[in-house]
Amino acid sequence: MAPTIEVGDPVPEGTFTLFNSFALADTSQCHTTTEIPELDSHAACGVPTKLDINKECLKPKDIAVFTTNDAFVMSGWGRFEGLKDKTLSDPNVEWSGKMGLSVDLSAVTFGTRTIRYAMIIDDLVVKYVAAEPGKGEVTVSGVDVVLSHL
Repeated sequence: MAPTIEVGDPVPEGTFTLFNSFALADTSQCHTTTEIPELDSHAACGVPTKLDINKECLKPKDIAVFTTNDAFVMSGWGRFEGLKDKTLSDPNVEWSGKMGLSVDLSAVTFGTRTIRYAMIIDDLVVKYVAAEPGKGEVTVSGVDVVLSHL
């Protein structure tokens, strides 16, 4: 499955939920965000892995991790990994879906999910986007590939 968004396209508006510490923060609009300044620089990944996020070269970069997990799970994961407010939640796959980066897995009881992808956004314009061509592959969305495009 190929994304419908391409390099040079502006990202669509989106609402992301942040859960910081023990209180739910308000949602932040993608285009008008003040709570998530990293989104104006670079954002990466549909499906982060522990291997990706633990790379020391990744931590100092302005990278926000985006997933379809709920904000509570992302908060715990972010605190465990020391990411603080760099975890974004879109549990209904609305933002990824607008860009052709989702798949309906209802037939196997998983509902709508994102495909595995990576994206670099600079000033709300896509600078890099790639979706994995096959199941279980990490050829275009892994941390080394993404960092090589920063």
